[in-house]
Amino acid sequence: MLPKVSILIPTLNAGSVIRPCLESIGRQNYPKELVEIILGDGGSTDDTIEVAQKYGARTVNNPLKTGESGKMAALRYASGEFVALIDSDNILPDDNWLSSMIFPLIENPEIVGSEPWEYTWRAEDGFITRYCALIGMNDPICMFLGNYDRLNVLYDNWTKIPHTEVDKKNYVIAEFDQKNGLPTIGANGTVFKRDFLVDNSSGDYLFDIDILATYLAKNEQIKFIKVKNGIIHTFCESDISKFSRKQKRRVKDYIYHKSRNDRSYQWTSDSLISQRNLGLIKFVLYCVTVIPLVLQSVLGYFKKPDKAWAFHPLACEITFYQYVTGFIGGIFKQEQVNRNNWKQ
Repeated sequence: MLPKVSILIPTLNAGSVIRPCLESIGRQNYPKELVEIILGDGGSTDDTIEVAQKYGARTVNNPLKTGESGKMAALRYASGEFVALIDSDNILPDDNWLSSMIFPLIENPEIVGSEPWEYTWRAEDGFITRYCALIGMNDPICMFLGNYDRLNVLYDNWTKIPHTEVDKKNYVIAEFDQKNGLPTIGANGTVFKRDFLVDNSSGDYLFDIDILATYLAKNEQIKFIKVKNGIIHTFCESDISKFSRKQKRRVKDYIYHKSRNDRSYQWTSDSLISQRNLGLIKFVLYCVTVIPLVLQSVLGYFKKPDKAWAFHPLACEITFYQYVTGFIGGIFKQEQVNRNNWKQ
């Protein structure tokens, strides 16, 4: 018998994106009675809840309003053996997506979760969404840190974190160790065993990329499945100001939660610090001189022609600005971005 799956979606005024997400879930060939959809909603004032109800989704209150707190609020009501972390701006690219994520876990019951191999590239998407699909991440600084977790066209790999792989044709089993650390596995379509997720998270926030790291800090190795499929992430589409706001939110939230010790894992092992510092130095040098960023864009275009590569230098410069101003501001005041008027 197939296992029940709980799909957790954090929302806050997501009416502009939630319908395609829920439609793609409804098209899955997985038995409908074995799928529950739970929204952790931060007080939406648009039509998010109305749309969700039409697709049979349950809504629970998320008073802290953030995506991480929304996931935790939804997790408390999840009854499935597996939990799929889906964001409101995610779209499942085909009808077999959920089955392809669950079947490898049935075949390998000792492994705690699975994640898509890539972000699905679509010609009809906005240039920022296409750019993020090409580099395999939503924050270009991760390309310099090497800790990304989706296929990067520029480097033809899904992470630079040293690991071993066993190829099973439709998926690979990746094994990581304490010495080398982990990529940022956890968001945008990642599936976990519910019990594992509960055991390795606590408090009011579910920081998805901390889950495996928390486990690995106590154990020498961990295995995870990378399924050779994708997930669509309509990240900002072609809205540059929205991209900038999201980068600002990312750094401010990071500083805020770090100051409160909310994170279950601080990502501070010696090997990770060394790798991070080298990557940060390279990122700063590239942003200051600009030309290396242009060369990366040109190389990327030759590997997969798309005008979206032209956004790479600007994406890095925006990220550089938001990180510098965010960390300088964080010296004097640690606070989250105000979510009162936030919308997708």
